[in-house]
Amino acid sequence: MTSLSGDAWDKLRQEPPPMELGAEAELGPADPSAYTIKRPILQPPPVERHGPARIIAMANQKGGVGKTTTTINLGAALAEYGRRVLMVDFDPQGALSVGFGVNPHNLDLTIYNLLMQRDVGLDEVLFKTNVDGLHLLPANIDLSAAEIQLVNEVAREQTLTRVLRPALKEYDYILIDCQPSLGLLTVNALTAAHGVVIPLECEFFSLRGVALLLDTIDKVRERLNFDLELEGILATMYDSRTTHCRQVLQRVVEAFGERVYQTVITRTVRFPETTVAGEPITTWAPSSSGARAYRQLAREVIGQQSLRQGM
Repeated sequence: MTSLSGDAWDKLRQEPPPMELGAEAELGPADPSAYTIKRPILQPPPVERHGPARIIAMANQKGGVGKTTTTINLGAALAEYGRRVLMVDFDPQGALSVGFGVNPHNLDLTIYNLLMQRDVGLDEVLFKTNVDGLHLLPANIDLSAAEIQLVNEVAREQTLTRVLRPALKEYDYILIDCQPSLGLLTVNALTAAHGVVIPLECEFFSLRGVALLLDTIDKVRERLNFDLELEGILATMYDSRTTHCRQVLQRVVEAFGERVYQTVITRTVRFPETTVAGEPITTWAPSSSGARAYRQLAREVIGQQSLRQGM
């Protein structure tokens, strides 16, 4: 997906008009694929060599929309297709680390040390997951102190960019799980990233909050990271049984058009189970609808990159 024009950004930031909810509203199809724009989703070609990595930030200032779930399972699905993936836990809650069975409280070195201590190297913090080709930079509550300490640093918004630079040649994708805020840590992630994926819960208040996030992305693009792109909008937590979810999904596609991934992540009890198990849904329940959805999303992401590279 190419960069948005100024007019397109203005359109996306506009406040959505009120939705017609209730008994009078027309009930759309239950199948989410009826709403999203149809594009061919091809099988990814094999990788001949790794790198340079495309850095993708998972961002939304609203919590509980599926950022961490998407980071875990998209990363695992990309690794299944032979891509080398580095996941960066950039949330002091450490949910991404917990999702791979890592106890954040028992960590001696985390992404915090990598940010704040020049003598700590990437390999000292790196954690190899149980998925081949999928690695993790873990985090814990220490990361919350970085937001305060970085305020007085020179080029504070580029700190994560500096830290990730040595990893670019080793990986095909670097996925950053951002905290649910638009503070300095999230600005660091957006400054380091090539693209932003916005997981958007199929709920009306989530749609209303996207305007503020798009405004932040726009400011970072203008002032700090001229190459930053809106990678795509991922509809999550879709429940076909509710009129509300169907209407929100329809509104998301109306507002963002081809920026919406064809893949829609539906609600399933499997996702909470994977958190307890400490592994992605692609290995915990490989034949489940959730695993199939994230594999399809991975194919879309790889397809986007292939188009950029002219393959």
